[in-house]
Amino acid sequence: MTDPIPQLVSFLARAEKLLERLEPLLPPASRTPDWSSATAFRWRKSKGSGFLQAIRQPPAIHLSDLHDIDAQKSRIDANTRQFVAGQPANNVLLTGARGSGKSSVIKALLNAYAGKGLRLIEVDKNDLTDLADIVELLEGRPERFIIFCDDLSFDAGDATYKALKVVLDGSISAAPENVLIYATSNRRHLMPEYFDENLASKRVGDEIHPGEAIEEKISLSERFGLWISFYPFDQDAYLNIATHWLKSFGCGAAEIAGAERDALNWALMRGSRSGRVAWQFAKDWAGTHSGMPIKAKRSK
Repeated sequence: MTDPIPQLVSFLARAEKLLERLEPLLPPASRTPDWSSATAFRWRKSKGSGFLQAIRQPPAIHLSDLHDIDAQKSRIDANTRQFVAGQPANNVLLTGARGSGKSSVIKALLNAYAGKGLRLIEVDKNDLTDLADIVELLEGRPERFIIFCDDLSFDAGDATYKALKVVLDGSISAAPENVLIYATSNRRHLMPEYFDENLASKRVGDEIHPGEAIEEKISLSERFGLWISFYPFDQDAYLNIATHWLKSFGCGAAEIAGAERDALNWALMRGSRSGRVAWQFAKDWAGTHSGMPIKAKRSK
């Protein structure tokens, strides 16, 4: 009679080799994040499976660093305070001029309220189809989560926006009370609008009703309960922001006064007087005119 032991050993050895070859093809096991390791996370994909990656060094920007957008800061800060306190609060859409501080406000809110349980999760537009899975992962946690979608816009025919609509307000299941979505965009309705779409509008009595294409685009932005608009900075506001960042880099009053003309030329060269451009100018000026090492406080 054949001894079964060697046959079993041979079979197990072949099975182990087969598993070693198959393992790289399998999606990784779902990784539950260490919530105590960070206050900000990024949704990442690997081999078809998503997971939350801790961000060890989030931007060190604070609300006091953001100048000339006081009305916008006040409104979104109040909404976030309500949310952190467990009171009713709205999803927020921040729209307007590029480089005007939209994403910086959200990052600053994390630093303001992280000690009270606020957490930030950044989700790329291409991963919006995973929103339902992300929300399910957060549901029931004691922390308060803001899902952050930066520079959000959709092309015509882009179906990923439907996943966002469902999570915002389009599912038979209620959204968890510990999750909000804050999104930034240069477009108020998040999708391109075309002149010929207006031709589909119809008149009913004295009212004008937009066509279905326009209604579809408006329906997404309307799911954000709070709209906050940001506007281009004038020259004085731009110089005020540049002055703030030059001070943060240790530049003295005389240096800052002497940098004014260069700051204006910098903005002219970039074709924009935005907070981002002011920050970039301050870095360049401080780096080229100061002999001491400077640690940057933030990034746009």
